Amino acid sequence: MARDHVLAIDQGTTSTRAVVYDNRLRTVGQAQAEVSPTYPKPGWVEHDAGAIVGSVGPLVTQALADAGLGADRIAAIGLTNQRETTAIWERRTGRAIAPALVWQDRRTSAFCEQHRERGAWISERTGLVLDPYFSATKIAWLLENVPNARRRAEAGELVAGTVDSLLIWHLTGGLKHVTDVTNASRTLLMDLRTLRWADDLCDFFAVPRGILPEILPSSGEFGRTLGLDYLPDGLPILGVVGDQQASLVGQGCLQEGQAKCTYGTGAFLLVHTGSNVVPSTRGLITTLAATLGDGPPQYALEGSVFVAGAAVQWFRDGLKAVGAAPEIDELSLRADPNSGVLFIPALTGLGAPHWDPEARGTLFGLTRATSLADLARATLEGVAYQITDLIDAMNADLPSPLSDLRVDGGMARSDPFLQFQADLLGLPLRRSPQPESTALGAALLAGLAAGVWTDASTAVDHLQAGGQTFSPGKDAAWRTAASQRWQHAIQTAKNYYRS
Repeated sequence: MARDHVLAIDQGTTSTRAVVYDNRLRTVGQAQAEVSPTYPKPGWVEHDAGAIVGSVGPLVTQALADAGLGADRIAAIGLTNQRETTAIWERRTGRAIAPALVWQDRRTSAFCEQHRERGAWISERTGLVLDPYFSATKIAWLLENVPNARRRAEAGELVAGTVDSLLIWHLTGGLKHVTDVTNASRTLLMDLRTLRWADDLCDFFAVPRGILPEILPSSGEFGRTLGLDYLPDGLPILGVVGDQQASLVGQGCLQEGQAKCTYGTGAFLLVHTGSNVVPSTRGLITTLAATLGDGPPQYALEGSVFVAGAAVQWFRDGLKAVGAAPEIDELSLRADPNSGVLFIPALTGLGAPHWDPEARGTLFGLTRATSLADLARATLEGVAYQITDLIDAMNADLPSPLSDLRVDGGMARSDPFLQFQADLLGLPLRRSPQPESTALGAALLAGLAAGVWTDASTAVDHLQAGGQTFSPGKDAAWRTAASQRWQHAIQTAKNYYRS
């Protein structure tokens, strides 16, 4: 039997997926299960690291059974993961010493605000901003607040990493403590140009360098399976990439100037900038794109919105307004288009380009006539407005503006949402034929390293067929008026929470 399939493990904020792809990148087997974060205090978001690890085995088994394949048909494993979420575990046992701190966690806001004056230096070195979103302050918090953690870390008993490192550790029986460049670039500890951990950054955040993983390219050898009860020993892990960079690959954005937005729990807009480091003057971040083997580093410009699909979840679960997330579409279509209701979905602060961790969700324009349908429409539109802010900022940083945008993720299944987004941007949106591109990108990278595909362009050809395009239906005057209302609301909300 030929080894001509790829197994992708996609560990996200709210679920873990295992997907089996054939040599034309078609899904032939999959399984998914919820792995939900917890919220022990306002602004705190945690994951049970053991639950993350434990979710993988049953799903891999189910996905292979769904495909009707044995592991002897798998050429390689690709892994993609929620970025920035950080754990510390014992070097000997692999047991986490505390819950993992999720990328949405804001408990280190005070530290970031206290050291805001160091932000320019940190941004120049890392391409990031000093914000609780990134991993360094999470590692530091765990070392300071878990009893004996710092002493044990300095004694070599503990290791730290993002979710990819945690899973690779367990997949390889504890033999490999590694990460890829895309995940390392999200920590505030890696030099953007050398692709190495920086001693001065580690010193500033009080993170012992010895607990950090080795940094590797996104496509190449990360280790081999060992000691698992659901996969045989020796299967190579050949592709590892953070979820948003995986989506950039999965949507075929491998060339400079190509851009995508993934509407997941948060929303993530990335534009590929090739081998060029493009600093942002508008509150965006410069990050690594997936890097292939011995090829030159590849970069991207990124804007992140903390709350996208999470706003729909809040509308469903917090307000109990609908029974299932897709029902918000039908409800929103019954709204008065002239209601004037605006919702800023800053439920965990505002991300790029505002970077205001203290902002909170705010509703404007309520009257006696406001209906639940108006709130449904405003919830969807609030996410679209935030992405428009990102596109405006990105166009200011790029040598030429974006000409189109590829989209995927849960909210990309919503036709009313995508049509409003296209109207607001004045750009055509191309919806991916596969609504989830993250696992696809990880599989592509692993398959390239395994020789399932001989070059990236051959693989990308399999990604382009199908999909729907949403063209803008509003004129420039409408877009200008809508933008002015939104900007006034944003400024009013930010001023209120600073008062």
